Amino acid sequence: MIIDLRSDTLTRPTAGMREAMFSAPVGDDVFGEDPTINALEEKASKLFGMEAAIFCPSGTMTNQIAIRLHTRIQTEVICHKYSHIYLYEGGGIMANSLASVKLLDGDLGKITAAQIAASINPDDVHAPETTLVSLENTMNKGGGSIYTLDEIKPIQALCQEKGLKLHLDGARLFNALVETGESPADWGAHFDTISICLSKGLGCPVGSLLLGSKSDIKRARKVRKVFGGGMRQAGFLAAAGIYALDHQVNRLKEDHARARKLGEMLQGLSIVSEVLPVATNIVIARLVGISPEDFMAKLATKDIKSVKFGPDLVRFVTHHDFGDDQLEEFGRRISNL
Repeated sequence: MIIDLRSDTLTRPTAGMREAMFSAPVGDDVFGEDPTINALEEKASKLFGMEAAIFCPSGTMTNQIAIRLHTRIQTEVICHKYSHIYLYEGGGIMANSLASVKLLDGDLGKITAAQIAASINPDDVHAPETTLVSLENTMNKGGGSIYTLDEIKPIQALCQEKGLKLHLDGARLFNALVETGESPADWGAHFDTISICLSKGLGCPVGSLLLGSKSDIKRARKVRKVFGGGMRQAGFLAAAGIYALDHQVNRLKEDHARARKLGEMLQGLSIVSEVLPVATNIVIARLVGISPEDFMAKLATKDIKSVKFGPDLVRFVTHHDFGDDQLEEFGRRISNL
């Protein structure tokens, strides 16, 4: 048995999700005629209390569309230096929007209103105009760390005061919400746009949504088209998203519980000096006396897969297809490392 903890994108559709997909009514989405996509977009926008939504193939696309909406040439995005939009989207801020980026440091991948305020460029010919702040919740490189609304509110107030747009990369937002007890609508009230991913912990094979105002989502459809994201009978995929929102959210707590136990197992190893605080389903181990490559090679001999996450870091991500039996087996296999 291979224990694959590289990412929660490894989840496969459940039997119930497959049945929903196979029975979905479909149409041509570019013409706005796929009833299942329309239903998913309406469901998600209502869930977050936002005006509209657009279904896209990936979270990278929804994030990049949002950046295009909120920037123009010679403007700048403020984000954490470990943000997914900067590290893992192929240089899209530059390539897609011709925008600059200002990278901030912060505890476990999070930034504060005070940091942002100090980083807004002056009205100076030498500097790009700051137009957008982008946050990430949960924070992947921060070990699945969580922003709370109390941390978001002063950032939103600052953005409103300074005339900046505020975007949320909420690829794992539901992981945060099941821990904090906050509602999607609470979060929808604080951002101009939100990207949510359906193909991570929620278990869909494909798909993300961008939520925002009607005017922004209307423009987003043009941007999606030029990005090559216009889809036809994609209602089969949207049906998986509807099923996930109805059935797969609350169970994320199970992934988090297993992640905490997995972190305890790793902390017991002499070659692990530290496990970052486990807030959700991401576990990051800091190694001592061994390189990530050598550690991962040892794990591979025991049919365990993980991901290098830095010069001395390895990441493990729990997910729907990693159950209690695999967790126990993981403990047995690493016991003599």
